[in-house]
Amino acid sequence: MKLKTLLLATAASVAFAAPAVTQDAELPPCENCADTMTLVSWGGAYQTSQQKAYAEPYAAATGVTVVWDESSNEAVAKLRAMNEAGNVTWDVVDVVASDAIRLCDEGLARVMDPETELAAAPDGTSAADDFGDLLVSECFIPQIVYSTTFGYRTDVAEWNGKEPEDICAVFDLEAFPGKRSLEKRPINNMEWALLCDGVAKDDVYDVLETEEGVAQALAKLDTIKDQVVWWSAGAETPQLLADGEVVIGSTYNGRLFSVIEEQDQPVKMLWDAQVFDLDGWIIPEGLPEDRLNRALHFVKFATDTQRLADQAKYISYGPARASSAPLVGTHADLGIEMAPHMPTDPNNAKNTFLYNYTWWADNRDDLDAKFQAWLAQ
Repeated sequence: MKLKTLLLATAASVAFAAPAVTQDAELPPCENCADTMTLVSWGGAYQTSQQKAYAEPYAAATGVTVVWDESSNEAVAKLRAMNEAGNVTWDVVDVVASDAIRLCDEGLARVMDPETELAAAPDGTSAADDFGDLLVSECFIPQIVYSTTFGYRTDVAEWNGKEPEDICAVFDLEAFPGKRSLEKRPINNMEWALLCDGVAKDDVYDVLETEEGVAQALAKLDTIKDQVVWWSAGAETPQLLADGEVVIGSTYNGRLFSVIEEQDQPVKMLWDAQVFDLDGWIIPEGLPEDRLNRALHFVKFATDTQRLADQAKYISYGPARASSAPLVGTHADLGIEMAPHMPTDPNNAKNTFLYNYTWWADNRDDLDAKFQAWLAQ
C-alpha cells in the first residue's frame, strides 16, 4: 500500500473511532537495566504529550528516572559528534523519518527487530504488520503521523476581512501583509516555494534535483525573506502568533491545535498543502548493556497499541499503529473529539503534499548548506 493511501486509510478509521478502552497488561520487569534514561525530543506540546502518555506511566511502573533533552532538531549532528567522541549520552531519540534513515545509513542508530522487540497488537497482529509501510527504516519505530502546516491570525486589520485559502497566500504580501514565520531549514520551504512558483506537485523533487530548481525555490523565498521570522523549535510559531508578532506561520499541526483549542487564541489552521511526515524513536548504536536494555524496555512499552492511542488524547497527531486508531477518543482535558483535528482527517487532507523523506535523507546535507548560505546573504 502506498504511504499516502495508508495515511488516509488511517484517517478513516480514526474518524469513526470507538470510545477508548484500556488494554494495559502488566509490564514485565526490566532485567539488568539502568536506573536513569535520557529521552530526546522536541519540547513544547509534543514533548508534553509524550511525557503524559509514555514517560510518566513508564516511570510510575518501573521507578526509572527520566531525563529530557530537547535537541531532536539537532539529533543528526549531535549523534555524529557523540559517536566521534566515543561518548553517546542519549538513550532514546525522537526523530523524523528522514533523519532516522540518515542515522541508520551511517550506523549511528541501532537496527530493530519489530517481531521480537516491539509489542504485538492486542489481537495478536505482529508489530511489523501493525505498523506496516510506516516502518520506513529498519532502525525507526514510528509513533505518529503529523503534518507541517500554517496557522494564521483571524484579526489582522490590514487583511480587510479576507482569510488565506491556499498555501500561496504565504507569498502574497499585497493581499496578506505582515510578518511570517518559517522554519530555519530548507525542508518544506523549498517545496512550498516551488508549488507557488508554478511547479506541479508531482514534479517538485525532480526540479529540486537540479541547480536551477534550487535557485528557483530560493528566488521565490527571496520575495518574502525580509518579512520572515525564522524558527528552530516547533513551539516558536504558536507563541509568535499568540503574541501577534507574526500574522501567519508554519509549524507542526499539533502545536497549532494547542494554541487554537487549548489557549483559545484568534488563530485558524490553513491545511492547504500540509506536508505529511512521520516521527518516531531510534536507539543510538553502541549503548552499554544496561542502558540498551532500558531503552528497549521503554520503547516496547511506549510504542504499544494503547500508548500510541493515549498520546492522541493530548495532541492532534495520528497514531502510527493501525490497531491504535480505533482507540482514539476525546482530548484528556478539553473533552472534544480528536478525530476532526487530525491531519489525516478527510476534511483536512483535501490537498496534501507527501514529503519525500528518502529524497531528503539523500540530499539534506547539500541542501542545508545551500539554504544556510542563502540565509546569510
